[in-house]
Amino acid sequence: MLKEIYNFLLHLRLHYQLLILSGGYLLGGFFAGEMDAYRFWMQFLNVHILLFGGATAYNSWWDKDTGPIGGLKHPPKMARWMHPASLIFMLAGLMFTVRIGIIYAAIYLVSLILFWLYSTPLARWKGDPHLSLIAIAISTGFNSVLMGALAAGGAISFKLLLGAAGASLILLSLYPVSQIFQIEEDRKRKDKTFALAYGVDGVKSFFKITFIAGSLLLCGSVLIQSFITGVLLVVGTTVSGTIIAHLILRMEGKKNEYAIVMKTKLFASLSFVCFFLVGNFIRHGWLSL
Repeated sequence: MLKEIYNFLLHLRLHYQLLILSGGYLLGGFFAGEMDAYRFWMQFLNVHILLFGGATAYNSWWDKDTGPIGGLKHPPKMARWMHPASLIFMLAGLMFTVRIGIIYAAIYLVSLILFWLYSTPLARWKGDPHLSLIAIAISTGFNSVLMGALAAGGAISFKLLLGAAGASLILLSLYPVSQIFQIEEDRKRKDKTFALAYGVDGVKSFFKITFIAGSLLLCGSVLIQSFITGVLLVVGTTVSGTIIAHLILRMEGKKNEYAIVMKTKLFASLSFVCFFLVGNFIRHGWLSL
């Protein structure tokens, strides 16, 4: 049983949630006009462990991958109890959102439903190249930014929505890249993912379009919030985007490119996370702690 619990924890892929998917939430905190640091960090754990972690384990249950997946090179076999456990994680997280407010809880619920639609055989949006993009962009990208702002005590504004759209597109630009080394697994499951539908060249073109569009929206929104921070973000995004593009445009769609894909996503996401973590510290100082 201890081994099974350990395997379940692996399927939560917490390092993936905290280092790769937390940038949007931190961006939301940066846009917040005020900072309730205790509430912000408690919801940070709620969103990234219970919601994102539970959703990832739920997806793993239905995928039953034997080869490398995002954040887990050798996914262990899942036991039957892990299916309800992953749902309990997400629903438990929903209970912790109520005291933040009805809007926050509604946004969390939308993400939860989208995660369910993404994975369950009853809908299996993951198996559609376009519905999967919608699910990931909203649940993991756009809503994450909104939840970060609201959890901090901020309000929804035009610049926040602009930044959320930009962050979603940047996140989305890297999403099909993760499918390159999973093409054979997806073909066996009959999931028509973006990479399977459009091929490696399509993934590369999609990356270029969405990354540039997302960067423009994100940098524009941050420039409205803070000119100096916006300028630094423009420089950082240009440099990191050039490095990421160099790595992605060299890919050929081989299974052994798993390490390159994960290092690319880690570099891109960790740069984003670190930038807005420092940005939050400077802007808010976490003084309410």
